[in-house]
Amino acid sequence: MKLRGKNLVLKSLFILSIFWSLTALQSCSSDNDSEDDVEADCDQIAVADGPGDCDVSLDIDQEVTISENTTDRVITTNSIPDHKVGEFPNADVSEQNETYNITLTPTDTGSLTSLLGDGGPIYSFGILLNGVELDPVAAEPWPHSDLGIMDPDVNWDWNLEATTVPIGLDCNYAHVQPTGKYHYHGAPTLETLINNASTTEMTLVGWAADGFPIYYKYAYSTATDASSGVEAMTSSYQLKTGNRTGDGITGPCSAYNGAYFQDFEYID
Repeated sequence: MKLRGKNLVLKSLFILSIFWSLTALQSCSSDNDSEDDVEADCDQIAVADGPGDCDVSLDIDQEVTISENTTDRVITTNSIPDHKVGEFPNADVSEQNETYNITLTPTDTGSLTSLLGDGGPIYSFGILLNGVELDPVAAEPWPHSDLGIMDPDVNWDWNLEATTVPIGLDCNYAHVQPTGKYHYHGAPTLETLINNASTTEMTLVGWAADGFPIYYKYAYSTATDASSGVEAMTSSYQLKTGNRTGDGITGPCSAYNGAYFQDFEYID
């Protein structure tokens, strides 16, 4: 997973994703009069009612150093958190050897560099001060078959939203890659900076790949005035109403319920 200094989806804030209560399975079918009638699969993917447990204490010490040279902030880490984690079926949390170079002079280009490309996730969003990656995008595209991302009919235009569906996240909205690399998909509730975030000032929790700081939850009530009070941020992304545009074969056709990140729209 690459982490580069470009202008990504979010630069200066990190908001805990909104969780929607379990939605009952729905189904529908598509019929016509031809001999080759194909029934569309409109089964609804239910969203989770929260993350899993964190009952594992790691026996590996956290190692992270943050330094600066003339151009970059250099973060060297073993990707081990200093809090409890969950149990994962694909691999145990294991020590890594990662170095990140993030520019000290970020620039707002006014354009978007998407974390998700035509062939799947291509960038991580950033890294927290504890040395663990913040990697919000899941690799869970339609049609969610046993072949996964190797399915010949894979459609990345409909990719599951990691924090709203049951993909094995622990209480920190995190899990591991097959290599054992622990990474966050949402705000880690056991991370000290987040767990003890001030309600009266902005709390720096990490750095985005483009060099801009990541703050947790609270921001100035007047964004350009550092002397103004802080208030809890809210997201401008809202759940769409109605049904998805797919046909049940090349894409989902059930109602928007938050299972996919495309289920949300930006309303300022």
